[in-house]
Amino acid sequence: MDLTTALPTFIVTLREGFEAALVVGIVMACLKKAEQTQLYRWVYLGIFAGIIASVAVGLLLTGVISGVETAGGIYAPVVKELLEGIFGLVAIAMLSWMLLWMTKQAKSLKGEVEGAITSALGNENAGKAVFILIFIAVVREGFETVLFILAKFQQNWTLPALGAIAGLTLAAIMGIALFSLGIRINIRLFFQVMGIFLLLIVGGLVMGALKHFDAALGLMSQLSANNWCLGNNDSCILGAQVWDGSNILPDRQFPGIIFKALFGYRQTLYLGQIIAYISFLLAVGIAYFQSLGIKLPFKQQSTSP
Repeated sequence: MDLTTALPTFIVTLREGFEAALVVGIVMACLKKAEQTQLYRWVYLGIFAGIIASVAVGLLLTGVISGVETAGGIYAPVVKELLEGIFGLVAIAMLSWMLLWMTKQAKSLKGEVEGAITSALGNENAGKAVFILIFIAVVREGFETVLFILAKFQQNWTLPALGAIAGLTLAAIMGIALFSLGIRINIRLFFQVMGIFLLLIVGGLVMGALKHFDAALGLMSQLSANNWCLGNNDSCILGAQVWDGSNILPDRQFPGIIFKALFGYRQTLYLGQIIAYISFLLAVGIAYFQSLGIKLPFKQQSTSP
């Protein structure tokens, strides 16, 4: 049993799940302070509905891919590769945006949630307002996780799903420990460390998404009279092969399999993948560290004349 496939989803769902747990904990603390604990049921309903909606989206998107495969036709493999590449791009965009957004909004998150709850308690539909707030928080994180699993694991969902369940369970335990048991957790450090892991994992998705588009265009070139490939390289659009680690660091044996699961490593890498990977890490990584208030040594400081 290859448990390494559960590691990426564990890390992603732990981070995303704890983010949702923070919102849930703040809401329940506000309700308790306002002596409105009867509204807890709306919190539980929001959590349940958010999880169900996330799973439903996952099943729907999986059904779309399966439907393309079963529909047959000579272009079915091309469409399948394109869909998986598109899912990868959407997952990259959403996870990167949430990484940067959460880092910038972390300080104001508590105040914003408390303000929303205070406003909700002032009207007669307070329960529904609480439900919507919790539902959005849960389904947002759930949808990102579903897209990540779809983009990274197209064949077997069993172990990735187990990793997701483990991550969500630990996130829930951390939330309970923080808000109910009063155990102190360094939230800032947690999100900083998990953010670095997430950055590297999403970087792996970049290489995976490019591989899907490369496969799709390669198949199109074989099935049609037109040549969709660029030049006469080892790949269709990714350029020349620059790394073959099949004998040095195979991606199906330890430790290569760990690097593949967490960071998208492939024993065969092409120039386009490496350029895209480094470019992504530089662009998003610089933005991430700047959002943390870390001064980068190569950033020029403005000086007054």
